Amino acid sequence: MTGGERRPVRAGRRTVEVHRPGKVLFPGGDGAPEYTKADLVEYYRSVAPFLLPQLRGRPLMLERYPDGLDGPRFMQKNTPDHYPEWIERAEVAKEGGTVTHVVCDDTATLVYLADQACLTLHRWLSRATAPDRPDRLVLDLDPAGEDFAAVRETAGWARDLLDRLGLPSAPMTTGSRGVHLVVPLNGRHHFDEVRAFARDLAELLAAEHPDRLTTAVRKEERGDRLFLDMGRNAYAQTAVAPYTVRARPGAPVAVPLTWDQLADPAVDARRWTIADAADQARTGPWAEVPGRGRALGPARRRLDALRKEAVRPRSVSG
Repeated sequence: MTGGERRPVRAGRRTVEVHRPGKVLFPGGDGAPEYTKADLVEYYRSVAPFLLPQLRGRPLMLERYPDGLDGPRFMQKNTPDHYPEWIERAEVAKEGGTVTHVVCDDTATLVYLADQACLTLHRWLSRATAPDRPDRLVLDLDPAGEDFAAVRETAGWARDLLDRLGLPSAPMTTGSRGVHLVVPLNGRHHFDEVRAFARDLAELLAAEHPDRLTTAVRKEERGDRLFLDMGRNAYAQTAVAPYTVRARPGAPVAVPLTWDQLADPAVDARRWTIADAADQARTGPWAEVPGRGRALGPARRRLDALRKEAVRPRSVSG
């Protein structure tokens, strides 16, 4: 699908008109391939069966580049009036009012957003029906540089700790530098409770590996240590959605992984792009992740016991 100023694209039960499909959104060069709006549309169509279950019912923040990577970026929360009426919307509270987010429930919406040069979809960790109660916890493993080996090692430590707490976890490359560990929750806990749990989890993990990990928000305090970012676990905060495209040369994609894949030294945060991410999706990397999320109560009790053990003074024998 190239050339022309407009091109109708069939998307499920609808036909969506794509404007300027040949427009370059990802310029080539320095070994990176060139990708057009048509390529973005085709990618999102191909990955829709795997992406849509991760988006349905969730308010979205849209990262748009109308003139491609070389142009300005727009972070869009409120849904413009000119968006088609068939696109789902969710009105949620904000300080001093409300905001109406796009909700992407079908392939046609994905195609329409791609036509709007929306490269990256940032999803809420809660659903529009219960916006203050997340059903996902995300721990963002953010390295100081491009050291993905440190990310891989930290993910293993985090997985072991979550296993001790009785919580399943699933890794996902961010398409940028690091990895998100996603923990499915049952949606019965308020954001404040989830955020406090994530904070204590990250601080315990950092305390177990103080020379390698940190929870310091200020970059100048981190040094070369990997940053454990738990800040996404708050009301109205977002995280990049699985299978979404990142605004970087070569169009890398945030891709769910199996734990065996993450252990592969050939894998890094930008391993998959819009050229092959759909193939990875078809392997079902998160097939073993429980469909029903866990309650935090038992995990909180185990975490508190581990934290007490960590600060308990050791006896000194003389």
